[in-house]
Amino acid sequence: MPLRAALRRDHAVVLDVVLYAVSGAFAVGTAFGSEFYGYRVWGNCASVGYLAAALLSAWLLLTGDRRRARVRWTAAAVGWGAATLLPLGLLVAVRDPGFRWGPWPWSFPSQPEVWVIERAARALLADGTPYLPLAALGPTPNPDDYTPYGPAMTLFGMPRALFGDHAVTDARIAFLVVFLGALALSWHLLGRPPVPVRAAQLLVVGPLTALTLAVAGDDVAVLGLVVLAAVVAHRPGVRSAPLWAGLLCAVLITMKLTAVPAAVVLAVGLAAERGRRGAAVFLGALAAGTTALVVPVLLVDPGAFVEHVLKFPVGLGRSGSPASSPFPGHLLAGTGPAGHALAMVLLLAAAAAIAAWLVVRPPRTAADAVGRTATGLGAAILLAPATRWGYLVYPVALIGAALLLRARSATAGSAEPDRTGAPVDPPPVPLG
Repeated sequence: MPLRAALRRDHAVVLDVVLYAVSGAFAVGTAFGSEFYGYRVWGNCASVGYLAAALLSAWLLLTGDRRRARVRWTAAAVGWGAATLLPLGLLVAVRDPGFRWGPWPWSFPSQPEVWVIERAARALLADGTPYLPLAALGPTPNPDDYTPYGPAMTLFGMPRALFGDHAVTDARIAFLVVFLGALALSWHLLGRPPVPVRAAQLLVVGPLTALTLAVAGDDVAVLGLVVLAAVVAHRPGVRSAPLWAGLLCAVLITMKLTAVPAAVVLAVGLAAERGRRGAAVFLGALAAGTTALVVPVLLVDPGAFVEHVLKFPVGLGRSGSPASSPFPGHLLAGTGPAGHALAMVLLLAAAAAIAAWLVVRPPRTAADAVGRTATGLGAAILLAPATRWGYLVYPVALIGAALLLRARSATAGSAEPDRTGAPVDPPPVPLG
């Protein structure tokens, strides 16, 4: 088939080729340009996987093989295996239990947050709090001495704290299991609809998700649970949905405060969909769950909790957050106090605009909720004074989740009754 005709015939596969090629180029650049050992391992593995996926997609485009869906899913599986499972397996296998963390990133077997979360789990078991006391931090603490997570995040470090230093007890394995488990449960609750390939590419296969899972994983576990919370909150006909969604959001917020926008979006959506009672049940469950998870730790050392969880992430702690990025908020903040103030004004203005959008057009479906959350987190990542480029995994992956949820809505909405009142089979959802 001539190339020009192939390009006109199947735009979805053309986009597959582009996505895998760009992902492969990013992986090659990471392999050669990153100072982090884990990133370079990921880049070497992922570049091969994405190249193979791009070649498979190009072959499909040129030949017009009738097994279109199967080939597209094969390409996605090859890319995911080489970009996620292979580097993750290598990195947890070569991790030395005696490795000492320091200013030598060229030998890091993972990013520091993995070790920090595992350390927090051991501290929680030993001292009743995952946070180093203020006296231990000292006047100018090392940023890696901080634990900028809520107490629920320590659950991912418990396998290593309880069962010792093994490859399978690495916190990244727990992050992967929770991420995939949350997505699988979400898919089941949705009625196991057809999954668009594009949704899988953005949510699971893409380089932001794959790299994060290989070297860290905490953000990916959070976004997987955000998707599950949105699906649970907007299950039609389930009276207990606000209760379970509130409890899920309590776990999310006490893992990482990044999840706060998701809880706000779900609260507004439930108020619009189920009225005041639904919102009240959600907020009550959220408050009760958060209290149950935070208060025991807070009572042990309230000062340490405030320093680690509240002050440090926003740059108000004894040590500034090392988070940096080429995004507008961070660049403005780097120009001085006036730039920092301007970045905060822009961030607040964006928050006000999104809040107005939520009030005027509240989300009434899981797809709407996930889409609004992606928008809010994307704006926050671009405009926050302290942020990382890797946080882009949130909006990108959540856009993929929104594609899946919208495909499910289209499938369900097309099942119209026939003249006898019996529902007819819905047409298949396009896999683009």
